[in-house]
Amino acid sequence: MAKRALITGVTGQDGSYLAEFLLERDYEVIGMVRRTSTVNFERIAHIQDRMTLVAGDLLDEGSLISVLAEHKPEEIYNLAAQSFVQTSFSQPVLTGETTALGVTRMLEAIRITNPDVRLYQASSSEMFGKVVEVPQSETTPFYPRSPYGVAKVYGHWITVNYRESYDLHASSGILFNHESPRRGLEFVTRKVTHTVARIKAGLQQHLALGNLDAQRDWGYAADYVDAMWRMVQADEPDDYVIATGETHSVRELCEVAFAAVGLTMEDHVVLDERFLRPAEVDLLVGDATKAEQQLGWKRKVGFRELIEMMVESDLALVHSQRS
Repeated sequence: MAKRALITGVTGQDGSYLAEFLLERDYEVIGMVRRTSTVNFERIAHIQDRMTLVAGDLLDEGSLISVLAEHKPEEIYNLAAQSFVQTSFSQPVLTGETTALGVTRMLEAIRITNPDVRLYQASSSEMFGKVVEVPQSETTPFYPRSPYGVAKVYGHWITVNYRESYDLHASSGILFNHESPRRGLEFVTRKVTHTVARIKAGLQQHLALGNLDAQRDWGYAADYVDAMWRMVQADEPDDYVIATGETHSVRELCEVAFAAVGLTMEDHVVLDERFLRPAEVDLLVGDATKAEQQLGWKRKVGFRELIEMMVESDLALVHSQRS
């Protein structure tokens, strides 16, 4: 019998890679999507006919209960959230409703319909925020620096609470930044690679950025969905940091991306204060030792390879849009 998994946020970067990953393992995949006026299935178009798409919303607990009761998933991957840090400053209440309380609604739906369901909750390195130690591990205290980070801390701890209170198999992955050609254009990595492709094509001259010295631990999204799956298969639920253990600055990101097309960043990057955050997170770098030892997880794609892959994809995209 094929296992049945529900993915919330299936149209996002992680959801699309996870859906592919599970389909390759003969899962029956149910993707939950919100009813909105503009539905974007671009990332899952190539596998859409192999999945069951259902309507549901983390703002509406009744819809979650209905989806779980009707489709009876054995595994749930809760990836849906308002996931853009910058937006969380201008929409803090919506961010709290989806990214924090949305997790509680999902946990309640599981508790009510089938407490044997295994849950993966998407936690975030943004919970560490103003870091109190480097690198960050599962025992590092949280100090979030954005409404998004605060909401993720709530989602994280409510998952721990339900695991301990109701004996749920609920695990959280504290994922550090993970990118891919499917990353949204609002995220800095994709903004850089896409703009580099446009500059190379002669469509624009400059790339406007905020803090070039911010440092992040950037991995490849397709590597990270493997870790999510491994957590759900583990005998005991737990929380795991998923990261590369390497840190790179936005400046390095630009240097690699521009070099990939034979250009230099100095000729094209301009600083724009509009892209500075009210509270900046300066240095995130994760220690994934626990996941490597207990789950057997290993990342495969390195930083330079990832950025060059994204530039290549965006060059092809810009070319196709012009032809």
